[in-house]
Amino acid sequence: MIRSADIREWRNHDVVDPKQHKIGMLEAIYVDTTTDEPAVATVRTGLPTRQRLVFVPLDEAVLGPDYVKVSYTKGQVRNAPSIGTDDVLPAEQEEAIFRHYGMAYQPGAGGERKLARR
Repeated sequence: MIRSADIREWRNHDVVDPKQHKIGMLEAIYVDTTTDEPAVATVRTGLPTRQRLVFVPLDEAVLGPDYVKVSYTKGQVRNAPSIGTDDVLPAEQEEAIFRHYGMAYQPGAGGERKLARR
């Protein structure tokens, strides 16, 4: 798991799947608003003229010298919900990320967001 103190250090490193296939570059980290622990990363993918940011959970992520290995396949991440490179994640799209990866989604008791960008 990526620790909060390490977040800036790993930005722009390769993100790879369990078989070491490159998915893209780590762009940003979203933390769980309940625990303030890293929960999801955005990965920059696509051609230079048509890039987008896809979301991938950081559960079981492993840090290497120049990469972050996630526990999801390249295909699964590439098909995940995405946003434009200059966009922010709308609150109403958070649940789709969790659903894509088969994870439970639980917003805060007062309807607060589950994820916050760091």
